[in-house]
Amino acid sequence: MPRWAKWSAHAVALVNIPSGIWRLGLAAGIPFGLAQSEMDAMKTPGWGSLYLVFLAVFSEAVAFLALGLVQPWGETWPRWIPFVGGKTVSASKVVIVSSIGVLATTIYAALFVYTTFNADMAGEPWADWLIAVVYLPLLVWGPLLAVVTWHYHRRRGQVS
Repeated sequence: MPRWAKWSAHAVALVNIPSGIWRLGLAAGIPFGLAQSEMDAMKTPGWGSLYLVFLAVFSEAVAFLALGLVQPWGETWPRWIPFVGGKTVSASKVVIVSSIGVLATTIYAALFVYTTFNADMAGEPWADWLIAVVYLPLLVWGPLLAVVTWHYHRRRGQVS
């Protein structure tokens, strides 16, 4: 396994951490420079916190799956998984799902970053910069996942 492929897969899992920490902080009621009106609009702390926690955990879990493209469990299901444990993972299904992920994460990141830079949020001026800093890493999520997906496809040979 080339070092660049491993690095890329690990980077995919890491690019979500800054925005996830920011979301978890908001869910806990830390405003990070946002005005109270913004916190109220997000319903945080409160029911909106559940959404922020879900989004942080879900994003990181999905990003973590990129590691399967460079780990043995991306080729053979771990034995502890019922019904499929020990069986070969379908490379074609992995490539298809991962390619959909490339498209989705690229669009999501681009739209979110665009929206963030063009949002008129109430709060401290540094809050806008903080949001940009925690969300800018998401711009590399799609391209990094594309590189790792391509490598997985090449390494697995003829996609089954």
